[in-house]
Amino acid sequence: MKNVFRFILSIQLKHSKFVQQVHGFTLIELLVALLLAFLVITPLLGFMVNILSTDQKEQAKANSEQEIQTAVNYIANDLQQAVYIYDQTALTTNSNTVPASSGIQDQIPPVKKAGVCDSSDTTVTCKPILVFWKRKFLQDGVILSSSTTTDTKDDTFVYSLVAYYLIKDSNTTWSKAARIARFEISDGVLAPGGVSCGTDYPNDKYINLTNCPDKGFQRFNLNLPGAAGIKNQMNSWKTASSAYTQQPLVLIDFIDQTSIGSTTLTCPTGTTLNSGSFMGFYTCVDVANTTAQVFLRGNALARLQNSNFDYSSNNQTYFPTASVRVQGRGYLYSK
Repeated sequence: MKNVFRFILSIQLKHSKFVQQVHGFTLIELLVALLLAFLVITPLLGFMVNILSTDQKEQAKANSEQEIQTAVNYIANDLQQAVYIYDQTALTTNSNTVPASSGIQDQIPPVKKAGVCDSSDTTVTCKPILVFWKRKFLQDGVILSSSTTTDTKDDTFVYSLVAYYLIKDSNTTWSKAARIARFEISDGVLAPGGVSCGTDYPNDKYINLTNCPDKGFQRFNLNLPGAAGIKNQMNSWKTASSAYTQQPLVLIDFIDQTSIGSTTLTCPTGTTLNSGSFMGFYTCVDVANTTAQVFLRGNALARLQNSNFDYSSNNQTYFPTASVRVQGRGYLYSK
């Protein structure tokens, strides 16, 4: 009988040990496991954060490089149709009454009557850097004949005044860096026996009221009295009496807003420098040959942070640059 009880007791003891072993982990075992997990996961987490941060920086750089190149290509295509490009002398600030050879800056935005690109905030910068006249292509701009079924049309050209601005303000729609905006006003399609387009153009007739000149547009006059030479005549251009309704449209944002300061910008011999107070956009203009070289510099750092994103030699990889030299295809003839 003793042997039977001893056998049953031994089995019970073995069973209780087995149950105890599979019951769970001790507190020490859990602490050790947590420590090992921390030592393994923390470096991996830091590595992943670093990869994501690097990817974000590289994406910002790539976006800036692509946008800068696209903007340069757009401006180059625009300039190819230029017939006259204004130099820095013409873009200096003058009174709204512009005498011969004094410039046209106050005849284009910002001007008081336009209400465009204008602010009482003295910290706002809105500087025209590139201003030119060009021939604007109009597909099917002229109706040669009409019938009950179809109209016979032809292409034509009109003159346009184009201005590219470097803008820096506190508008929350855009970045805290600078941006470039494009302003354009165009002539209408003239037609003998057409309709009148208002008091600004009393002696001109246009195809119809939908083909009138833009408000504020005035055709340049190469026969102004007292303005000898094409340059003086073009610099003497004045806007029409009607206020502009055209608005400058932003071409590209995240342009470098770093102040020029003591930096010296240089242009090739025979050209003049058109620049504002920032490094992001400036041009070198050759009026005689209707040629301009355009320089742009983006600011990818402004995409990543809200402050401390000025250019320096340590972060220059975040400031992609692009430039292009374009000669206008058009010519102006004077008597």
